[in-house]
Amino acid sequence: MSKIKIVIPCDEANHVCDKTQYKNATLWEKIKLNIHLLYCRACRDYTKNNTKLTKAIKKSKVECLDQSTKVKMKKTLDNAIEEQSR
Repeated sequence: MSKIKIVIPCDEANHVCDKTQYKNATLWEKIKLNIHLLYCRACRDYTKNNTKLTKAIKKSKVECLDQSTKVKMKKTLDNAIEEQSR
């Protein structure tokens, strides 16, 4: 008979917390996380700070660069580094 592992270590709880923020955690992972949060203040604080960060980023309306602009910037940087190395 296999044992069901309910208690998880803090590093796994933090990983599940991150997955939850991006809606990638399974129901079972969320259940184990919530059980862990009942007795672990450090992970509760981590979860609270993670939630605040996610809300702040969404609220900031940050616009990311498109892929072609990133490629151009990288090429320019690589050329500048190569030129400085000479």
